[in-house]
Amino acid sequence: MQDVLRPLRANGKANMDITTSRDATVMQAELRNSRESNQLVWSGALDQASLAALLDSPARKKIVESILAGDSFIWVIADNGSPLDLVEAERIEKRLRFLEQVAALPIQDPNDPDSQLGPGPPLRLKFTTLRLRRDDPAERVLLKMLAGPKSEFDPETTSFAAPVFGKGRVLGAWPLTLLDDATLEEASMFLVGRCGCRIKNDNPGWDLLLNVDWEMALNAAGQARMGAKEGNKADVFAPQAPQVVAIVPEAATQDPGKGGDFLWVALSAVILAIIVLWGLKSRRV
Repeated sequence: MQDVLRPLRANGKANMDITTSRDATVMQAELRNSRESNQLVWSGALDQASLAALLDSPARKKIVESILAGDSFIWVIADNGSPLDLVEAERIEKRLRFLEQVAALPIQDPNDPDSQLGPGPPLRLKFTTLRLRRDDPAERVLLKMLAGPKSEFDPETTSFAAPVFGKGRVLGAWPLTLLDDATLEEASMFLVGRCGCRIKNDNPGWDLLLNVDWEMALNAAGQARMGAKEGNKADVFAPQAPQVVAIVPEAATQDPGKGGDFLWVALSAVILAIIVLWGLKSRRV
């Protein structure tokens, strides 16, 4: 067990901390959603395979990729594939495409602390959706976390959507039947609006457990951005190749792979509490 957890204790790559219970009668590991909630996300034997599933998943990788690419936010849509859910998911995607066309980024004032950006990808207006199936075993932990520490619905039986932004923060979660266009627009416009919260505790929502070193990843994205700018300057007088434009059906352009309060996690041989640390809100819009 110590060998399994040692790398996490050593470098803290994932946004969590680890403590060990002194209760020797408890023999399973537990993953809990927050300090304020007793909601259990996962429990079982802790080994290399189960720890890997707790720390990461295919969808979480796509969420991180979208954030580091500069997407304003990722609306994760979890459904069961029913005709009704498909209609609701298509409505959400269509509405987001419209909002992306009419929305505008706030004016950046270098003298305003609320307008200053940290290192990271270029600032752009990009709304992304990520479709998940509620019965996907690889995403069971993620779906529980997306539903939140005080969720009023069961993510295994209720189709819902949740926007992820910043350093893997969830603004909220709504059943698809309650997520009307007005609510969708209000949440989306809040996320691309001017930042009014300087400390994490003032921000709404909760954090996802993500196995990523944000400081290193954002610095790398920022360096890549600067390198691209330098490359563009060097190509100003270079001969330009003809541009090839491929016209594809609209549906083909939608990439289904595009993706608190502390998140406190308990993991142990006896019982280990893994506590998700604060991640400063990154206004990458």
